[in-house]
Amino acid sequence: MTGIKLTLVVACALVDADKRVLLAQRPEGKALAGLWEFPGGKLEPGERPEQTLIRELHEEIGITVKADCLAPLTFASHAYDDFHLLMPLYICRRWEGAVMAREGQQLAWVRANRLRDYPMPPADIPLIPHLIDLLM
Repeated sequence: MTGIKLTLVVACALVDADKRVLLAQRPEGKALAGLWEFPGGKLEPGERPEQTLIRELHEEIGITVKADCLAPLTFASHAYDDFHLLMPLYICRRWEGAVMAREGQQLAWVRANRLRDYPMPPADIPLIPHLIDLLM
């Protein structure tokens, strides 16, 4: 029996003062292009999830986040055709700098009860009820 590849990705629900959550649209040329997701990315070898988010949030949207401002909320476990995704979702309410699209992606601040209005990758969809419970 051959094992399926496990991919570990970490994501962050950035929440602003109005209790809106930031979504980023996957750019053309990437898998699942056009779908909306929570910012984040793959762990690099030797990285802790918090380090990954600090790096990815700076690279993708230009903000500085401290590890103690990242709180684990829930996780997704989803079987795609060619790999299994395990994705912890952190929540963050405090950061430094202004959120801006640094990789050409579209960004949207969305109320938790409107997250389902944005087409998302299958792994992200089960995370929505946790955000609705927390923010509504």
